[in-house]
Amino acid sequence: MKLGQKAMEALRAEITGKLKAGDDLVVAGDIALSGTALIAEKEKETLKSYFSEGFLWDARRSPSLYGAYDAEVLLGDRENLTCEQMNGRKRACAEKSSVWEAARNMGADALYVLGTGGVLAGLWKMAEAGETGIQADLRKIPVRQETIEICERFDLNPYRLFSEGALLIGTQNGAELELFCRQKGIPAAVIGKAVKGNDRLLYSGENCRYLERPAEDELTKFSWGSSWKNKGLLPGKDKNRKSHKRNPDKGNTGILSEKDK
Repeated sequence: MKLGQKAMEALRAEITGKLKAGDDLVVAGDIALSGTALIAEKEKETLKSYFSEGFLWDARRSPSLYGAYDAEVLLGDRENLTCEQMNGRKRACAEKSSVWEAARNMGADALYVLGTGGVLAGLWKMAEAGETGIQADLRKIPVRQETIEICERFDLNPYRLFSEGALLIGTQNGAELELFCRQKGIPAAVIGKAVKGNDRLLYSGENCRYLERPAEDELTKFSWGSSWKNKGLLPGKDKNRKSHKRNPDKGNTGILSEKDK
């Protein structure tokens, strides 16, 4: 089902530029940093039974330590802001980063500040707005071991977890941009390509599946996570459609343990 004109305009307003077939897809910054930090803070009493103080300290500080820009400053008062205000603030913060500037200088076609719904929401939005297909490898997406272990503890999918601090970029110069990020000490990887057509495929080893429309952020599984509910505003979501409990991605998250890396 295609988006209507107004929904498409709203979606494209979230993205700087437009993805083109042939572009490399680059993720700059580890995904799910902000979600990891929030869980480590709000569920610290539970997590202290499993992880050391040093581990949890690193998890709480991860947005400022391992992101493409400092997302830590955005976490404090988001509950008092509208979605539009929050999106404006996070884009303004990201646009000040060296990664954003370098990507623009290298002629990037599309830039998106990841956030609610994680990297999977970002991939779907960028492909939908650009009217392209994509092929992406989940195993190439940069993600911290702290995130993997905390997500495993709560049975969460890190690819659907709140990801402010990371950028998704469509560019013809993916390898060059990845190298720039790594030289700056910023985790980054070319995770796939934009392709002609409508197929949006995700790979994880020998497994392949289609990318679904964005789902609610994994933070909504917590009692304190209501601020991250999508409230029926996801692109193309039918507000009158009954919700289903089934999660098409459950059991196939593509999460890597340390020994599989």
